[in-house]
Formats: sequence, C-alpha cells, structure tokens
Amino acid sequence: MSETTRIPAAEITGFKGALIKRFANKQLGQVPSSLGVYWHNQKVLMSMAGIGSKVQKWNECDQQLKSFAHMAVAAQVGCSWCLDFNYFEANNLNLDMTKAREVPRWRESTAFSPLERQVLEYAEAMTVTPPSVTDAMVAALRDQLGDAALVELSGVVAFANFTTRPNVALGIESDGFAAACGLKPLAEPSDVA
Repeated sequence: MSETTRIPAAEITGFKGALIKRFANKQLGQVPSSLGVYWHNQKVLMSMAGIGSKVQKWNECDQQLKSFAHMAVAAQVGCSWCLDFNYFEANNLNLDMTKAREVPRWRESTAFSPLERQVLEYAEAMTVTPPSVTDAMVAALRDQLGDAALVELSGVVAFANFTTRPNVALGIESDGFAAACGLKPLAEPSDVA
C-alpha cells in the first residue's frame, strides 16, 4: 500500500488488536495496512468484517461468478486494494485465473462465456450512479441463474460497492497480495467508459 491514505493508519494495539493481527497473518500471510486506517473506528471495522464473513457463507450463486462481479465493481470504482485482494482470493479458491486476471478489461477479452459477460455487465450497471440495470438484464440472468442466485449476486455486488467505495475515499491502495504469491499481473483496465 502506498502512503497515500487520507487518514494515517493507527497502531493496532490491545488484546483485540493482537487477535486481529494473528488472524490476518494466518489467513493472508500479512496484516493488511488498511486495517490500521479502519482501526480508528473499530465498530466500523468489525461490522464490515462481520458482514463480509456472512457474505462468504452465501452459496446459491456460483463462486466464480460472484468473484468476477466483485472484481468488476472494484475495477470500475478504482479500488486497487479490492481488485488485488479478490484476485488473490480467486487464486486461493482455485478459480479460473486466466479469466480473473482479465476482469478489468472484460469487454475486450475473449476469455469470458456469455453468462460471465452478462454478470460483469450487471455488476457494472448496478455500480454506476444512477444504476442502469434493465429489465432485460434481470430477465436474462433470472433465466440462467434462478431467483435465489440472482438475489445473491445482487447482494454481492452491493457488498462490493460497500467495501470498495470507502477504500477509495480513504486512499487505501493495494497491499500487493497477488504479487506476493507470484500471480501474473492483472490486465489493464480499458479506457472505454
């Protein structure tokens, strides 16, 4: 992470801080520097982490589709931390890494199936302000995924917006998770809006 955070990271201290650092080291191999920024308001940090752990337990929608959708939001919003972390997580979940690395430029890439392209388009349409989701998008995804999976996908995209936007606002950038485990770099986002 660069030193561009708009709020300097606080020192993570105390018993709760020691537990969080140990958990992060065990799960991620390092303590994300973003934790120090969020440590200034531990209620916010713990609530966001709690929601994130609940989102990870959802299982009606294909994990790869959800991962790509989250990465599409991160790329669109410009959250390098979320994009890097989700790429790292896609590797840990044994997802298709050729596709995962292409998410930032999915429109130009030939790697994605028609359904994956619809999911990526839907994630972006939910993310723009105002949202530009159409009846046709929802109908096509309902036909292929079913109602429960589409509701879950929508929740994942909403959660991605919930996490990416404050990171960008606070100046939190990538911690280099993907590079640390030797993953190929992500494709560069296209300049097409």
